Amino acid sequence: MLTNPSTMQILDGKTLSVTLQREMAEEVDQWLEAGKRAPHLAAILVGNNPASKVYVGHKIKACERVGIQSSLVDAEEDITQEALIEKIQALNADPSIDGFIIQLPLPRHIDPEQVILAVDPDKDVDGFHPANMGKMALGIDTFIPATPYGILLMLERYRITTSGKKAVVVGRSNIVGTPMSILLSRNAPFGNATVTLTHSRTKDLRSQLLQADIIIAAIGRERFITEDMVKEDAIIIDVGINRIVDETRKSGYRLVGDVDFENVSEKCSFITPVPGGVGPLTVAALIKNTLKAYKNKLD
Repeated sequence: MLTNPSTMQILDGKTLSVTLQREMAEEVDQWLEAGKRAPHLAAILVGNNPASKVYVGHKIKACERVGIQSSLVDAEEDITQEALIEKIQALNADPSIDGFIIQLPLPRHIDPEQVILAVDPDKDVDGFHPANMGKMALGIDTFIPATPYGILLMLERYRITTSGKKAVVVGRSNIVGTPMSILLSRNAPFGNATVTLTHSRTKDLRSQLLQADIIIAAIGRERFITEDMVKEDAIIIDVGINRIVDETRKSGYRLVGDVDFENVSEKCSFITPVPGGVGPLTVAALIKNTLKAYKNKLD
């Protein structure tokens, strides 16, 4: 893969995710052949959110492909916070569970901060616990949130240079934007960028973006970043997944990112599609975190 292609290159997260899962499956096979048990990932799914069910389904299928065990813990939409934390504590105490996630979003009556605090940091393969976020910020080995971790894997496998580049992150969520800004600025491989973290209060966002060698778009606004906001040969990582009406589709809708792909792709050097870009790598990164949790127990 070329570092500085003369023409635009698609960052194919779907194909890369398959490659990563194949590599992880080989590692799991070695453990099984040595007589060890399979790693085990659990997921708590609260309510009947269709999108959440789809996302959890993708994760379970990935577990099957890699050869690790998965468990789904269902909870009713009206579960109390206390009862949900009891389920979390049960997973914390279960020695057969290496890592687990709580699928977001949660119902409004549940405080997500209290839920995340209840997770054992050693099983927090989502990387959201303050202990793991703090370690990440300090450059200490830990679980990196799955979407930022997936982006790092993409940068690594496509040999994209970040050192000395100007990166602009659009969106400051604790799930993507904030950790991504930290990771890109660290003195580490695929870091050492000069990072600007932008958000809803940023003045003249367009001028910030026009200076960017790398743009990470994670705001959840369909096709928000347009051609006139991007400089020639920029690298575009589109994290957004937005559903828009499309009467030509059987489903009646299609998915688009936070970037106007059709027009922006004419100017950039690398760009992720939506779907098929960052999403599949988020799943692969979650599995990698689960294998990490498993190996931590073996050490």
